[in-house]
Formats: sequence, C-alpha cells, structure tokens
Amino acid sequence: MASIKIHAGDWGENKVGGFSFDSFSLPKAGKFMPEGIHKSALTEVELATEESVKRIGGTVGWGAAGAVILGPVGLLAGLLLGGRKKEVTFVAKFKDGRKFMGTTDAKTYTQIAAAVFK
Repeated sequence: MASIKIHAGDWGENKVGGFSFDSFSLPKAGKFMPEGIHKSALTEVELATEESVKRIGGTVGWGAAGAVILGPVGLLAGLLLGGRKKEVTFVAKFKDGRKFMGTTDAKTYTQIAAAVFK
C-alpha cells in the first residue's frame, strides 16, 4: 500500500492514509479501522498550488498548508519534497463533497490522477 500523508481536509491534519488496489484507505476520527473509498468516488485531483489551496480554503487553510505550500514556489515544493525521492502534494475531491490535501510518491499520484479520466 502506498502511503499518503494527509496535511489537511475532511480526514484531519497530519494523518496517514494509503492507496492500493484502486481504493483509498483514509483515517476515521475516533475509529481504529480506516475508511475505504474506491477511486471511482473521485471527482477531481490536482497538484496543490497556491491557487488550488485558496480555492478550497474553507477546509484547507493556509495555517495547515503552510509547511507544504511555500508561497510562489508551492508547485516546486509539492513536486520536490524529500531530496531525491520525488513526492507530489495534491488536492483530492470526492463526489460526497469531502476533500483532502496530501502528499504521496509520484507513481501513486499518477495512478490517483488517472482515476478521474474515465
């Protein structure tokens, strides 16, 4: 299972989720077992930029995003976190209106982003 670090959104802040076998495994508040959500529930996936974080500001504020989105170089920060290992910071939105901002490896991001191209 590929790890997703959740920075902010409807599944909390500074949590860890995952993606494998076409499904997300996202933490549920106060529950031991994570919530499973199939990739078909995605409506939108985009790289986290200053603009995309501002658009969903009701859920993901700059306070939570500050460590990930660094002003005008937010896109580069999202793509190049962690030295040699390429990681991508992105915003995922679901059919039920929930969303999160998270970071994962580039390969996993490509699989997640491909889910919205049916």
